[in-house]
Amino acid sequence: MPRNEPGSPRLFRLDDVEKRNIMNNLSKIAAGSLAAVLAFSMAACGSSSASSDGAGESAGKAVTVNGKSAKATSLADFGTMEDLEKAAKEEGALNVIALPHDWSNYGEVIEGFKKKYPEIKVTELNPNASSKEELDAAKTNKGTDAAPDVFDVGQAIAATSTDSFAPYKVQAWDKIPDTAKDANGAYYADYTGIMSVGWNADKYGEINSLDDLLDSKFAGTVSLNGKPAEAGAAFNGYLMVNQLAGGDINNLQPGLDFFKKLQEAGNLTTVDVTNGTIDSGQTGVVFDWTYNQASYKKELKDKGVNWKYKTFPKAQVVSYYNQAINKDAPHPAAARLWEEYLYTADAQNLWFKGGANPVLLDSMKEDGTVDQDTLKDAITIEGDPVSYTNDDSTRITEWLQNNWDKTIGN
Repeated sequence: MPRNEPGSPRLFRLDDVEKRNIMNNLSKIAAGSLAAVLAFSMAACGSSSASSDGAGESAGKAVTVNGKSAKATSLADFGTMEDLEKAAKEEGALNVIALPHDWSNYGEVIEGFKKKYPEIKVTELNPNASSKEELDAAKTNKGTDAAPDVFDVGQAIAATSTDSFAPYKVQAWDKIPDTAKDANGAYYADYTGIMSVGWNADKYGEINSLDDLLDSKFAGTVSLNGKPAEAGAAFNGYLMVNQLAGGDINNLQPGLDFFKKLQEAGNLTTVDVTNGTIDSGQTGVVFDWTYNQASYKKELKDKGVNWKYKTFPKAQVVSYYNQAINKDAPHPAAARLWEEYLYTADAQNLWFKGGANPVLLDSMKEDGTVDQDTLKDAITIEGDPVSYTNDDSTRITEWLQNNWDKTIGN
């Protein structure tokens, strides 16, 4: 299930919003305010190891970290990759947080790291944590071995929390677009979904346009993944619909007009989307991120359901999550080794396999390291994506808070 944060795909989650228990229920910026949070995306990640919700008193043991590793801002500070690997193996542990296994294929990403570095025990903390909760867990457990070493957060949280991060530039730094990273290395984009519409093709046939959803055959089954002023997936789903209805980030009324028409036709449902509602057909059409749709598709295929999803060239709403290292990471070398791993073609291709567009996708296409089997059937960004600033996110969220409920209802 997804991590749900307004404006982003994570932060307040209803969960994500709490969106449903999102990932599994199924299937990663802002920092204090819900609106700012809604600026880009969210994150979360599942686990088979020990877990913690990051709340309350710390249950960890005090830890002394290697000062050299904690101050390293690039691989050069360790010497070679072998030197970094040695330092990480000596620590022998890595704490990740907010990474559900069905979210962007994080399960395989984590397993890939474990297989490559079996000497390092990976502990997965609170898979369904929001971006804000990730930072809260770091503060609560500061100075102990229970604190998260690394974060996967939405843009708003990333941009407003740099004082919580340890700057570090991975070897692939120059391949990450300047617009997708902090100049000092505090955080950098990792992957994004594309907002899409998914549906049970066996039951409904093809969907080619928004107006198709006004057909009576979709009675009571079309759903956003949460409320648009509260959940990231729903916020961005609204923006996609608004674009297709003739609006833009400065003209939000067309989207609301369409949802009102959808409601009047009897087709809109405000039921929270879960694996169960999709399985039962209660939510047979869902606006959600491509990586969540890919997870739905995979799960439903085993049940004999043909779940399809598509994006629209004129409404490419995207939202990158970002990687960052906890400045007080209990395992600073392992944290940096994890980041180096994530920006290899192997890990980027695993995100790609999970339905996300990894930040290094264009460079991997150029150097031939992209997985061709995945690329063949993947949904990738077409043309200019719909983008907005944190200020836009705040303004849009406030507009939705003032207009959604009074027009559509709770």
